[in-house]
Amino acid sequence: MNRRRLWALVLGFLILAGGATAYTVRAAAGRPDNAAVAADAGFGLDGAPPGALWFRDTATGRVARQDPAAPGGRLALGPRCDRFHAAGPTALCLQRRPGVPARSYVLVLDRRLREQKRMSLPGIPNRARVSASGQVLAWTTFATGDSYNTSAFSTRTSILDLRTGYLIKSIEQIPLTLDGRRYHAPDVNYWGVSFAADDNRFYATVGTRGRTYLVEGDLAKWSARAIEENVECPSLSPDGTRVAYKKKVSTDPRAPWRLYVLDLATRRAHPLAEPHSIDDQAAWTAPDTLSYAYDGAVWTVPADGTGAPREVAAGATSPVVPR
Repeated sequence: MNRRRLWALVLGFLILAGGATAYTVRAAAGRPDNAAVAADAGFGLDGAPPGALWFRDTATGRVARQDPAAPGGRLALGPRCDRFHAAGPTALCLQRRPGVPARSYVLVLDRRLREQKRMSLPGIPNRARVSASGQVLAWTTFATGDSYNTSAFSTRTSILDLRTGYLIKSIEQIPLTLDGRRYHAPDVNYWGVSFAADDNRFYATVGTRGRTYLVEGDLAKWSARAIEENVECPSLSPDGTRVAYKKKVSTDPRAPWRLYVLDLATRRAHPLAEPHSIDDQAAWTAPDTLSYAYDGAVWTVPADGTGAPREVAAGATSPVVPR
């Protein structure tokens, strides 16, 4: 084979290979991810009917919206998340990554559920909350263990202020006042943050020496104080007057908790009509209604202790009605 013919063959091969590569790139570029499909289809918080319930669809792992006109009564076109929450212009998605040790992604989404920011963090996704303004986010992961119903667990709770971009990787270092005195212990864990309307105060659980407490925190003053014992996974009501939480009422590991609501002014608490043990951070989906995950479904119950629990979405977790 002469040199001229050899170069012709080589050139032809390069052209073909280049064309195949260009096609592959174009094909990938023309195949938008699911979040983009959702945005193009109008599947976002802005396009939803007022008061629509959003949640994580357990069959697909995707963010879904309740829609009686859709097959199965829902549209599941959002990104895949293990935990989801939304308020104001922002949605928060926690994704567990495969592999050992356990790691996760934090995805900050806009109201069209388009990814705006992504961060990697250690641990298993557990709790996610967005403040009412959508400007301050909090999430909790299990650093070790995967259940609160054991002493062998450790959590890590972070807070992100979208206004400044400032990230508090762990709030465990916040000065804690317990029983009127500064408290230090190596086993202090925080989890389940819930923000007040001012984007500064927050409520959370602190666990130490086998006990749990409701703490009221102040980001500006960088302080936290325990105000009530035996409170886990608090959720502040929209009017800021009540906290829904799970209270440990039994030593039975199969059913240790019961949902309660605490009046912050009077410090009086009452159980809700849900008789089962609920391991979730309940969400206020209406001024006087709480929603939560139980037995593979989302349920609602009145916040005043009356009525009865009602299943509203099978195969669902992470309920929220964005405002």
